[in-house]
Amino acid sequence: MKFEETPIPGAFVINHEPFGDDRGFFARSFCQKEFRNRGIEFNPVQANTGYSKNRGTLRGMHYQTGKHAESKFIRCIRGAVYDVIIDLREESETYMNWFGVELTAENRTMFFLPEGCAHGYQTLADDTEVFYMVSSFYEPGAEKGIRWNDPAFNIEWKQTEELIISEKDRSWPDFKRV
Repeated sequence: MKFEETPIPGAFVINHEPFGDDRGFFARSFCQKEFRNRGIEFNPVQANTGYSKNRGTLRGMHYQTGKHAESKFIRCIRGAVYDVIIDLREESETYMNWFGVELTAENRTMFFLPEGCAHGYQTLADDTEVFYMVSSFYEPGAEKGIRWNDPAFNIEWKQTEELIISEKDRSWPDFKRV
């Protein structure tokens, strides 16, 4: 596994190191030992799949607070997404900064985000599916969100016309800096 640091401390773009032959290849997609060797404590307790029928579907920006804060490890297994995080850790040097990466079934790139970051993605192809592991169980009372177009962040999404967004995600209030 190849770990590439991002501008957000603790977040990594991760690529496979495939071992191949004429049959195809084999590669590790997760190794707790390799994560720990890089100072990442990630103990997944739940795995989720998200399917979006149409290109332009935007999900997020979501996070959980307090003892329910989540680290996430994401991979697109069909189609393509533009995956985005926002650093909401007040003590972080990159507080309120965002970072995005394109994850596709073809590039097999993976994305790890630490606790304290909001997460969302936009589908870049029809019939897109993502698979991700999380470090905390979903707790409805701890769920928070940031509107996809909140002016406090100015995220540069790949597509801004004809978006498909849930009413819940459209309705998050403007972010208030603490």
